[in-house]
Amino acid sequence: MARSDPSSSPASHDQLRRTLIRCLAVGFGSLILAALATAWLTKRSREHAASVTHTYEVEGAIAALRIPIWRSEAARRGYMITPNPAVLDVYRDASGQLMPTLDRLAALTRDNMRQRPRTARLRALLTQLEAIRAASIRMVGDGTVSEASRAESIDASVPILLEINRVARAMVAEEQRLLAIRAAREAQSLYAFYVALTVAGVFLIIVVVLTVVTLTRYTNDLRASRDQLRALADSLEDTVQERTADLSRANHEIQRFAYIVSHDLRAPLVNVLGFTSELEAATQVLARFVDRVEAEAPVLVTRDAVAAARDDLPEAISFIRSSTQKMDRLINAILKLSREGRRVITPEPLDLAAIVADIRATLHHHIDAIGARIDVNGPLPAIASDRLAIEQILSNLIENAVKYLDQGRPGRVVVRGRRTNDHVALEIADNGRGIDPRDHQRIFDLFRRSGVQDQPGEGIGLAHVRALVHRLGGRIEVDSRLGQGATFRLFLPTTLTEPRNPRS
Repeated sequence: MARSDPSSSPASHDQLRRTLIRCLAVGFGSLILAALATAWLTKRSREHAASVTHTYEVEGAIAALRIPIWRSEAARRGYMITPNPAVLDVYRDASGQLMPTLDRLAALTRDNMRQRPRTARLRALLTQLEAIRAASIRMVGDGTVSEASRAESIDASVPILLEINRVARAMVAEEQRLLAIRAAREAQSLYAFYVALTVAGVFLIIVVVLTVVTLTRYTNDLRASRDQLRALADSLEDTVQERTADLSRANHEIQRFAYIVSHDLRAPLVNVLGFTSELEAATQVLARFVDRVEAEAPVLVTRDAVAAARDDLPEAISFIRSSTQKMDRLINAILKLSREGRRVITPEPLDLAAIVADIRATLHHHIDAIGARIDVNGPLPAIASDRLAIEQILSNLIENAVKYLDQGRPGRVVVRGRRTNDHVALEIADNGRGIDPRDHQRIFDLFRRSGVQDQPGEGIGLAHVRALVHRLGGRIEVDSRLGQGATFRLFLPTTLTEPRNPRS
């Protein structure tokens, strides 16, 4: 197996991932700061632009005020020289614009402490000017003005007009001063805006470059790790296949060994059984001989000889016979398991309800004798599996449930099933003696039994069931408590697509 690259270790991946996250966080933070700075600078620029526009508006208002002043003054002078109603109308129109224009100027300069006294001064001057103008026009209208007073009335407004011009120039100068300040601030805000954008752009470029470099390294490491994992998976698959083949061969050898050993053990066992029969026959002959001697010559027979002929030898022979018969049953069980392991599994569609019905019919007389019932709750799911294996599994479990029913209450065995995805779950539940939780696993071991041994058996059935279930690709569980019955659960593939046959 190739040695892994330290740069593609999990610690390196974590470091690169943290670096990438930091770069992305810094990048998003920069974007947020740039957006906030841009929004703030844009607001400042808008405020400065508004102040500059306000200055221009004030200057425009001052210029707009001068126009009706001089227009009305020119119309008044013309009317005094040549009284003409049309000229008087021009005067009145221009004079009527003075105070509204002054009010607009006052509203625009209300926030400027320097301009407010000037607007008040302009209001007083215009009021004074209007009074002089009204008096001169009234004199012309009454026809009481002389040439001398006419010239004096015309020139009476000159000092006021000069003062109005002075105040207006002062106001314009103030606005020019404010315009210079506000324009400079606007330029500074615009410069700061461009600087912020430039700095943010440069910073973002740096973050993007670092992110791309980190992401490239991280991607390369991931690709290298993926290649290593693929290589490991390939080698692991080969190793698993090799180990599976080894296990299959070992299992096959174990089965062959069990078959050979069991087969070879039967030969001496048959001899033992044969000699036991001869010994039993000889014992009977010896017992008759002892009886005859005891009847004809009692003094020749000892008590030990009588006990040996009548009690000891028959008891020993009976023990040997029962032990050899038990050994024969165990050997037959081993041979049965060995043959089952070598049998070819053949899947076919099965009707579980029909199989359970056959088993129930087989046990009909026995369950009637003990007053028990075997019920099927609901329809049983369809399954495609090996018929003989399924029949042996269900037969063993149902027969065991009947065998270990509690004689103190009516016995009941329930078979139910359901479909779960691609598996079938079967349950065989009873209300019998139950199994100690400590024995839930050992009952599936060969020659191991649980509870009171008052029923015939060698501890083969559940071991055989588990072996068959595993061969069918399933599993078996038990849930039980002493005195509360037992429930065996089978989980089997709905369709056995790959028969689990032994290697030849």
